[in-house]
Amino acid sequence: MFTLEEIVGATSAHIYKTEKRNFSAVVTDTRKISQGALFVALQGDKFNGEDFAADALLKGAAGVVVSEECAPEMLKRCQGTVLQVTNTLTAYQLLAKAWRDKFPAIPVVAITGSNGKTTTKDLTAAVLSAKGAVLKTQANFNNEIGLPLTLLGLKKEHTAAVVEIGMRGFHQIDALAPIASPQIGIVTNVGETHMELLGSLENIAKAKQELVESIPAGGTVILNADNSYVAGMRSAAKDGVRVMTFGIEEDADVRGEAIHTEGNMSKFMVTYQNERHEYTVNMVGRHNVYNTLAAIAAGFAMGLTPAEIRKGLANLEVTKMRFELQQVKDWHVINDAYNASPMSMTAAINTLAELAKGRKIAVLGDMLELGSVSEEAHLHVGEEVAAHGFTALITQGDMGDFIAKGAESKGMTAVYRCASHQEAADKLHALLQPGDTLLFKGSRGMAMEKIIDLL
Repeated sequence: MFTLEEIVGATSAHIYKTEKRNFSAVVTDTRKISQGALFVALQGDKFNGEDFAADALLKGAAGVVVSEECAPEMLKRCQGTVLQVTNTLTAYQLLAKAWRDKFPAIPVVAITGSNGKTTTKDLTAAVLSAKGAVLKTQANFNNEIGLPLTLLGLKKEHTAAVVEIGMRGFHQIDALAPIASPQIGIVTNVGETHMELLGSLENIAKAKQELVESIPAGGTVILNADNSYVAGMRSAAKDGVRVMTFGIEEDADVRGEAIHTEGNMSKFMVTYQNERHEYTVNMVGRHNVYNTLAAIAAGFAMGLTPAEIRKGLANLEVTKMRFELQQVKDWHVINDAYNASPMSMTAAINTLAELAKGRKIAVLGDMLELGSVSEEAHLHVGEEVAAHGFTALITQGDMGDFIAKGAESKGMTAVYRCASHQEAADKLHALLQPGDTLLFKGSRGMAMEKIIDLL
């Protein structure tokens, strides 16, 4: 994978000790050590990878990368090649970039947005799979560690890579995008996610726009025409960058029409370059049609035909807990518990209301990181539940109380506040009838899927 000279060239590392000069892989977890690997000792608030550097070498690693501040006694314990750098995380990222740069002919698609990143990533990878093997971000490993981890998996047999880039503040995308060197950038939408950190939708849009600004001349930016904040990013594209839009309501280069649901599938027409083609995706909900349109736009940007795009969509493998339909005993369960924001909560409630033919029960937890808009946003979610005729609402969490209040303000009476997963499960066991449809959703920290397990 890397020679010692390549590692030093990429990271400007100081060679403390040399034993082996070739490295078969780059890892940050001693549980994933393979023979000949290079172990990069990352540091966090609650751990220091340098504590495990010597063990990594004993397990078969050929070398380790540690910081310049690594304790002398730790260095002496290391039996193998030892490299020292100013910052091990930066070194890890530089190694990932160096590896990505070894495959300049493999196009990288980068995706950001307040909602739908992971689903759009899955859909885009599926579309592009019509041409061959595609590397994609696993789960939602989209941060300063997850993005390098993904890119270090790039192989010559890949025909494309699709990566998520997360955003928790200004300049994070600025820092991460160059590691991936994407030729295509997709912005799904701008919503209230991370409001606590950035304070306004305008600031969130500005931070997301960093992806648009990172795409070089000759590349393509794909924007949501129906989201005014995203549509406004067109002017941020560099000269020589192609801008494509997708949408349903506004004029767009890739426009969805005649949307309808058949069972667990969505069918719709797409107009592109004055031609109309029908597509089917094994997902439901208008929000997922938007995600699919973004993926179709990426396919067209890379020269795929409508037939190839349809073929690719048939290969779709969706990340778990993203509006995942499950059968639990006699109940229909929608497990959308991976994460939540005001935009995705509303979409999930609307979609379930359209699909469910019998009683509907919402089991909702807190939406985190909303800052000053949190109470209002949770009240609105409760109002949406009541407006869509749900039979019952179960909430969990401090902000869940405001979801309950919102529903009650619109006349809903079957509202239950629960202090734990077990209490929520117990309440459901008392309420549920055969054929009921349940929606589970909340921010990742709420782990609402645990209630499903208790059922």
